[in-house]
Amino acid sequence: MNDARPPQGAQAALRAVRLLKLFTIERSEMSLAEVSKLSGLNKTTTHRLLRALQSEGLIDRNALSARYSLGAVLMALGVQALASSDLRRRARPLLKLLAHESGETATLEVPIEDSMLVLDEVTGRHVMGAGGHVGTRWPLHATSTGKAVLAFDDYGLERLPTSMTPLTRKTLINKNSFRPQLVDIRRRGYAEAVDELEDGFTAVATVIRGALGDVQGALSICGPTQRLTSARRAEFGASLCKVASRLSPEK
Repeated sequence: MNDARPPQGAQAALRAVRLLKLFTIERSEMSLAEVSKLSGLNKTTTHRLLRALQSEGLIDRNALSARYSLGAVLMALGVQALASSDLRRRARPLLKLLAHESGETATLEVPIEDSMLVLDEVTGRHVMGAGGHVGTRWPLHATSTGKAVLAFDDYGLERLPTSMTPLTRKTLINKNSFRPQLVDIRRRGYAEAVDELEDGFTAVATVIRGALGDVQGALSICGPTQRLTSARRAEFGASLCKVASRLSPEK
């Protein structure tokens, strides 16, 4: 998606970064053979890169199982990145406002490749609700924030992977199926995902724009489908659009 070519001599660094990105919540620990297979690198090269990352604390190796996982230094860097995020700092009081007024959980998310990263969230007042997902990455195609980004981002549907996994019966997995929804999203200003990420879970979202009109992230309000009726979704959508405009720098 990004046509910019990496600088010369950066191959080893790029390979190391790509190894780190192979680790996910579902694949939190992997053997050398697994990392080698997923990366497409031979075992010798993979082992050398893992050893280099381990020497800097970015990767840990379990001495008993010989399996690799992300290291403590990487966790510390993640915490530092969160703390230094200007967008997160500016959005925090508005997330609190959205959660207070709606009673539901409000989130701040940013696009990372073909997923949305939950950068921050404020839970609502209900006992039964969403929460505890900061740092989680959800697929673009199954989330309201992802669909909002698809509708307003310059790359649009190019962000979607070739193959998409259906998470529920209502999850869209065909690119052409998104087109009518994206037209509606652009018309009304916000996106909806009803029972698409998980049965019984609904969310409404809109994008946050930068000074040049570029999409920087998305705000959402989410909760149980039984509470987020059509009327409530419309109400939340209007609130999100109003709040998002306050985060966009004045031109």
